[in-house]
Amino acid sequence: MKRLDLVVPILALLPFLLMLTNASLQAASSTDELGLIPAPQHVERLSGEFTFPQQLTVADLTGFSGVDRVISYLEDKLSEHAGIRCIRTQVKPFDKTAALVLTKSADGSLGEEDYRLEIRRNRIEIQAAGPAGLFYGIQTLFQLMPAEFLANSGSLPWPVKVPCVKIQDRPRYGWRGLMLDVSRHFFPKEFIKQQIDLLALHKMNRLHLHLTDDQGWRIEIKKYPRLTEISSWRREGDGHIVGGYYTQDDLRELVKYAEDRFVTIVPEIEMPGHCVAALAAYPELSCTGGPFRVAIEWGIHPDVYCAGNDQTFEFLEDVLTEVMDIFPSPYIHVGGDEVPKDRWQHCPKCQARIKAEGLKDEAELQSYFIRRIEKFLNAHGRRLIGWDEILEGGLAPNAVVMSWRGTKGGIAAAQADHDVVMSPTTYCYFDYYQGNPLTEPLAIGGNLPIEKVYQFDPTPAELPPDKTKHILGGQANLWTEYVPTPEQAEYMIYPRLAAMSEDLWSPKEQHSWDSFTARLQRQLQRYEALGLNYARSLFAPELSTEFDPKSKELTVDLKPHFPGTEVRVAVNEEEHLRKVTRPIKLKHTAVVKARAFLHGKPVSDEVRVEFLAHKALGRPVELGNEAQDDYTLTDGLLGTYFTGDGRWKRVKNEDFVATVDLGKPVRVSCLAVRCLQNTGRYVFLPRSVTFAVSEDGKTFTEIATIPNSIPPEGTATIVKEFTCRVPDLKVRKVRVAARNLGYCPLTKIKGGTDTWIFVDEIVVQ
Repeated sequence: MKRLDLVVPILALLPFLLMLTNASLQAASSTDELGLIPAPQHVERLSGEFTFPQQLTVADLTGFSGVDRVISYLEDKLSEHAGIRCIRTQVKPFDKTAALVLTKSADGSLGEEDYRLEIRRNRIEIQAAGPAGLFYGIQTLFQLMPAEFLANSGSLPWPVKVPCVKIQDRPRYGWRGLMLDVSRHFFPKEFIKQQIDLLALHKMNRLHLHLTDDQGWRIEIKKYPRLTEISSWRREGDGHIVGGYYTQDDLRELVKYAEDRFVTIVPEIEMPGHCVAALAAYPELSCTGGPFRVAIEWGIHPDVYCAGNDQTFEFLEDVLTEVMDIFPSPYIHVGGDEVPKDRWQHCPKCQARIKAEGLKDEAELQSYFIRRIEKFLNAHGRRLIGWDEILEGGLAPNAVVMSWRGTKGGIAAAQADHDVVMSPTTYCYFDYYQGNPLTEPLAIGGNLPIEKVYQFDPTPAELPPDKTKHILGGQANLWTEYVPTPEQAEYMIYPRLAAMSEDLWSPKEQHSWDSFTARLQRQLQRYEALGLNYARSLFAPELSTEFDPKSKELTVDLKPHFPGTEVRVAVNEEEHLRKVTRPIKLKHTAVVKARAFLHGKPVSDEVRVEFLAHKALGRPVELGNEAQDDYTLTDGLLGTYFTGDGRWKRVKNEDFVATVDLGKPVRVSCLAVRCLQNTGRYVFLPRSVTFAVSEDGKTFTEIATIPNSIPPEGTATIVKEFTCRVPDLKVRKVRVAARNLGYCPLTKIKGGTDTWIFVDEIVVQ
């Protein structure tokens, strides 16, 4: 029997329930408007605002050791950015004379980084169990201020007001990190300080500095001066010298600056691989004796520290002794990744070590190496942390694993009761491009848009509940092989760090992409105030193209990507961008330019599609002797600087030969082909390009051979068009032969091998 007697009361309550739901949604919306990132655990919006006086009385009731640096930080920022003078006062807990009060949690429910922030019309109170919690409460207070507060330009509107709120907050993970590779490209000390400030703004607490690699040694070691004389500098392929290093005084200054912002700097000294820069100064530490020079090419180099030579361990222990004297971090990172074993296999000393230690193979020799270093670090009260390759051959007893090759290594380590920092490439590698490569001006590596970063969960679902305690947290990594300047580094880090900060701080159950993107708009205003070169690619329209060989028509489809944006487009010489309402059809040569707009203002970089109509459009192509089932070479769509944009045809270690069938003899006046050079991907311009034509489709006549004048040693990405004029001929088929460079410059790791040719369009006019 149905309980009809319950239905009527519930129906009667329905309007009230809907009212509560709407109120809840409005409350969520109002807290989103605050723009707090990472999202606090609990936010309650109160009525009214607190207006800052010109002189702010500040009372410390905590009694915490070290609280003075927190108050000094608060005073400096308010004075510098808002002209507000802080006056310290001593008051009793219930005295109402102080406008900002710092208190100690009395119930013991708060952890070291937890805080409570309550802003009333006449008083601000921050409660914590330690200085770190107070500091993060202050960061939230700063986020509640107008974005101009961060600008330090005198543009802050007066009076300064913040909304009344009640916030209770705590981090989800203890390790919330960013790795910055300063080895591949050196970044100045002031830039590092700026990143520390930004980590603090995002409530991140680890800065992992990758200080040494094949391409540079960035830390002064007084016992081994050749490391800074030789290993810190490299001569690039074009002859210019790049590099630099931090003195020990520089690094101590950075450590102090970071400590004042509750950021721990974790130093990394790579071993036993990625050490060619060190071997250039001290070749006796290698298996072969050298000579070596500081590497100018990226990738995995075969030369590593000799594991059979006790002098190697003496050197590394001396280095680590000075490192530990500079960095108080309880964790010392030793790399341990990408260690080729070829040199060890052929080294008498290494083979003798394997035999003497009863090791099974070179994998266990690597484990021996790491265990020996770990023992040394443990004896000095430090913990070893390394990339997940340190699992190979058996993990050192107390080592922490940083899992980058997916999550399997981290899961294995946690199940063996080792602590883990999750940093898988699929979510955490900020050297990857940030969206559709066709709209990304700095396209590198894989694809990691901000929405993918926001999906990162450091604790794998398959990890048993009793092992999840070993997941310390997570970390974003910026490798800088293709990021040579601070401006480019900012572009790659931000705003993705905002998503990462929320992954690592905010409760998992509160994650909401819609809420995050709403709050991100306020965060971007803060970036603007700071003058950050953050990536506008998150706003870039979604772009797709489709070519119809029958109609010879290219369809360009542009759709909004970021919530709330609209796409506006101009074709050729149109003066004004117009709103996109349907796909664009192109049959004639055209340039399509598009931008995303938010609230009526352009917010994305320009997206361009270049379409070139010509006589070979939509015609079939043979590559070598094989017919192609696509129209990459005759679709009129010009390739970008990105090797993976799908617009390039490629061949490896051989000449590129392609033949276009025009279907019938036609008058031809000009032939052209576009080729790409990206030496980091072993893509080189051809030595030369030869054009040949045939009227009957069988007998070919060479028209011209165009030599290439651009050297292969440079690092810039280049698109070059090879063009020739054709005598007044009728042509049925066109053949393009691009001669492979035939060798990879010896400055590259794979010198002598792996030379690619990339071609994107065979143009017949």
